[in-house]
Amino acid sequence: MTDFALLAAACDWQPGYRQRLIEAYQATGLEGPAANEFAAKTMEQRGGWRAAAILDEDGHRIGQVVLGLTERHGGSTGRIGELWTDPRHDAQGSHRRAAHAWARRWCAQRGAGQVMVRLAAPDEIFADYPVRGQTRIKVMTAPAAPPAGVTYRPMTQAEYPAWLAAGEQRYIADMVRAGSHTPEQARKKAEADYRTLLPQGVATPDNTLLVLQADGEPIGNGWLRHGHLPEVTYGYSLVVHPEFRGRGHGRSAMAIGEQVTWEVGDRVVMFNVFGGNEVAMSLYTAVGYRVLEETRSCDLAPGVAS
Repeated sequence: MTDFALLAAACDWQPGYRQRLIEAYQATGLEGPAANEFAAKTMEQRGGWRAAAILDEDGHRIGQVVLGLTERHGGSTGRIGELWTDPRHDAQGSHRRAAHAWARRWCAQRGAGQVMVRLAAPDEIFADYPVRGQTRIKVMTAPAAPPAGVTYRPMTQAEYPAWLAAGEQRYIADMVRAGSHTPEQARKKAEADYRTLLPQGVATPDNTLLVLQADGEPIGNGWLRHGHLPEVTYGYSLVVHPEFRGRGHGRSAMAIGEQVTWEVGDRVVMFNVFGGNEVAMSLYTAVGYRVLEETRSCDLAPGVAS
């Protein structure tokens, strides 16, 4: 039998959760200050959430589940921040399965039509939840070398408007394909995010906007934000134009991103890939990028709340 007890104080659940996040990030390769800061940012998103202790048949606390609600698409989405049990006291996973069912009911009883979970490590309980997005990283001891003739240069102010329009359209398409936003919601988010992240366009500090070239011919572009975390550059985009795809330039673009990251003094490259983009996922895996976090979600079937 598994029972649950709501935890009234954040100090009853946050320290352990944060430490497990840090350990999971470190296991993927994100070390030191970067792992701590990324965990802190994740914890900031847990404001207003509720946590419950998971109790065994003797009333001993053997884990915890962290839950919340978010308004999305005009309705509520339940969120599972953490579902953890001590493996020493739940070797068969029965308490975890009971906690998963309880968490889904908790969300459904509060009007949620969907449950979303953010995983810092693989979890078979959520294997049937479709992937909505992944954060991937590569820790470099040296940058990959692009092929001979493949170079980059800074994007010019004249090139920026066309790049911005194309980037917003790709971002919208990614969000819609992943199932995270409607087209109108995706458009508004794309416009707002670009305004916030690039307030000065090509001159925005700590950002590199670049044009990829092969033998002097433009073949793509990229956007990197440096110092996203300590020694971490975040790659918002590295794009090869459609007419130049299928020639290995995707790997070249990744190598250029690593080269630029190395040149500014960062040692980790981080990217996000939306669910449904299997081509990008395969490329990231092939060139050594590991999954740091993964977002999954699924709809709640009628009757879950009962």
